[in-house]
Amino acid sequence: MTNIIKHGLKENWKQFTILVIINAFVGGMVGMERTIIPKFAEIEFGIASKTAILSFITAFGITKALTNYFTGKLANRFGRRNLLLFGWILALPIPFILINATIWNWVIFANILLGMSQGLTWSSTVVMKIDLVGNKDRGLAMGLNEFAGYFAVGLVAFLSGFIAEKYGITPYPFYLGIIISILGLILTILFVKDTTAFVNKENITNQTEKLNNVFIETTFKNKTLSTVTQAGLVNNLNDGMIWGLFPIALLSLNYNSQDIGVITAIYPTVWGFGQLITGKMSDVYSKKKMLFWGMLVQGIAILFIPFFKEFYQLAIISTLLGLGTALVYPTFLSAIAQATNPNQRAESIGTFRLWRDLGYAIGAIISGITADLFGVNYAIVLIGCITILSSIIIEIRMPKKIKLEKECIEVDDVKLALEQNKKIQIIDVRSKEEFKINHIPNAINIALTELQFQLNLLNKDYQIITVCGNGGGRSSEAAKILKELGFKAHWLCGGTNKWLNINK
Repeated sequence: MTNIIKHGLKENWKQFTILVIINAFVGGMVGMERTIIPKFAEIEFGIASKTAILSFITAFGITKALTNYFTGKLANRFGRRNLLLFGWILALPIPFILINATIWNWVIFANILLGMSQGLTWSSTVVMKIDLVGNKDRGLAMGLNEFAGYFAVGLVAFLSGFIAEKYGITPYPFYLGIIISILGLILTILFVKDTTAFVNKENITNQTEKLNNVFIETTFKNKTLSTVTQAGLVNNLNDGMIWGLFPIALLSLNYNSQDIGVITAIYPTVWGFGQLITGKMSDVYSKKKMLFWGMLVQGIAILFIPFFKEFYQLAIISTLLGLGTALVYPTFLSAIAQATNPNQRAESIGTFRLWRDLGYAIGAIISGITADLFGVNYAIVLIGCITILSSIIIEIRMPKKIKLEKECIEVDDVKLALEQNKKIQIIDVRSKEEFKINHIPNAINIALTELQFQLNLLNKDYQIITVCGNGGGRSSEAAKILKELGFKAHWLCGGTNKWLNINK
């Protein structure tokens, strides 16, 4: 089974396409609420407090964040597909609860379920796509994933606003959620396959250094991971404000539901389409620069919101917000994937998404309190300043080089690769006398001093594993020399003695 598994977008296009379609349905569940909930709160429940209205985003953000984390923790144990299925099951009752809600607490409960469902479904599709494509096209894969999700957010946000304007704020807009959740569940049951085998295959040759503590490193210590994590948190912090306060600001300017739907839909739609380009860009260009400029553009756009009133001006602001977010969103995930070991990737992405989606709750709380105390415009300006500060942190703290490779490859990984007929060439760089005493079966003996004169014995299509006695001395030097000469080379952790279980 393992021998027929191949990483790549082209090699796995059928399964990848199914996951893209499913993620569009995942995004649609959020889009159902994107335009209409603030007005729903005022009309159906008489809630005027900005903090109270934004409480649904707080509930959504906290539960989605926590579910993201546990999805990452449990992905290897229960399988990605099973978690995806459970997420869709949780989504089924949400539109029915919103249609029949008689008190605001039912809306809060529906958004708790929505947060849990989104954490399971979106996280699972993200990790599964990364599993399928391997190293080469991760940015493109994430661009396609996020495009599908956020284009659907924008499309359904527009549709729900249009339906609300024509037929009323409830129940008709929520019928979209019934259709979306049923289709998402059916597609998952019929067509989605688990991708754990792809992780196992990639782990054979991947040499990304393992993290000592995934949560601590992703949150605080690792400069790449923690910088990306803070930017993700701030990105969703401002998105939480835009979700909750932007429609309120537009209502204060006397825009109707349909116009609000158009303006608010531009942002996630541009965000979605933009990622078709920016996802691939993150495979080619500096991830650090893309994150810096993306956060900076968002921050500047947000600062201008209180000063614009015309429809076309607000549409431009929404477009700039979409472009800035498109620059960072696929780049977040491809940077995390590049900086982590395959076995730890799901947990690291889960940790990142924990903090990123807590940004919804933090943004809603900060925006709501500030808006109630000082006014909506002050809240918007504050969030804009925080977003610009995040871009400065990226510029100062994030290193240019993302991937940290182990200096050596483990014995078990090499043995497994050989069992699976991988192209491996083991070169023992000790002297002939040492080689005769003991050596790894089928290893070629080329002393370190002779290595550069016998390159004709090596094949550049193979992964070269250099070994010595205990590893780290001559084998480390040999691997360094070969890398400089264009070979794919690593030295063996523990050397010949570890391979042969010789204790010295």
